[in-house]
Amino acid sequence: MKALTFSKFGNPDVLEYINIPTPEIKEGEILLKNEAIGLNYADIYRRKGNYHLKGKAPYIAGYEGAGIVVNSKSDKYKIGDRLGYADVPYANAEYVVIPEAHAIPIPKNINSNLVASVLLQGLTAHYLSNDSYTVKKGDWVLIHAASGGVGQILTQLCKAKGAKVIGLTRSLKKMETIIANKADYAIQLNKNWKQEVKNLTNGKGVAVVFDSVGITLLDSFEVTKNCGSVVFYGMSGGDPQPIDPRMLMDTSKTLIGGDLWSYLINADERKQRAEKLFSMITNGDLSIKEPVKFKLSEGKKAHQFLESGKSSSKILLIPD
Repeated sequence: MKALTFSKFGNPDVLEYINIPTPEIKEGEILLKNEAIGLNYADIYRRKGNYHLKGKAPYIAGYEGAGIVVNSKSDKYKIGDRLGYADVPYANAEYVVIPEAHAIPIPKNINSNLVASVLLQGLTAHYLSNDSYTVKKGDWVLIHAASGGVGQILTQLCKAKGAKVIGLTRSLKKMETIIANKADYAIQLNKNWKQEVKNLTNGKGVAVVFDSVGITLLDSFEVTKNCGSVVFYGMSGGDPQPIDPRMLMDTSKTLIGGDLWSYLINADERKQRAEKLFSMITNGDLSIKEPVKFKLSEGKKAHQFLESGKSSSKILLIPD
């Protein structure tokens, strides 16, 4: 089979589209022919050598995709079934082996491109707004990187719960994307953004900040009301400064860590959470922008495009 691989760490030029053996399956496993594969920033980090990586060289990145079962040693799934997955390694290939517990059945009315566009980022947004902090009607919510993949979905999930959402972005051009995803306000991340947040909330601050930037963590606490929460779930801008526990005590504020893998612990959790996303899409409560598609053989271009920050849509790799 063909796969997008790398044998050393570095820029997109280290990526190679090569032939490797098609994997064999064991009891309880499924061989899926990928129709669409989600490209995520974690794959950039893996290519650079600063994120967890399975296997040995030539390495295959990717954890998210959707396709059709072509071989099965599972009692639950048969050849021809359509399945998605969000936490299965070695996805950047024509075929991928899925443990049956990691398989997510796809509804008939949802295509593979949409599944590969929504699962990983959507499941992240789901646990953030339901488990890390339970967003409630009337809550003021601040979302960093609101024009990004998780941010767009998280905005819509919070609005569906009746929250008032403020979206942050570094790009003036992407403020339109934030509003298009139903946010109440869009603010550019500049020297005045904290004052703007305080003005919007009448000086009180927000109930919760979802911070995926990292270096903004202290600023996030500054715009959080007393007894409010900051959910820290990413470091796209770099490592955060240490948090003073005395500040947390004096203000009754809460720091919450978030990681998707802590919640995708069994087959039922994966299915139930995915079904809620699919239901929201069907009901019109969640809208996903049309993805940008590259052939799997064009992996270098796809990585370059993702790193450029030019797109506000999901980037998919489509097997040739």
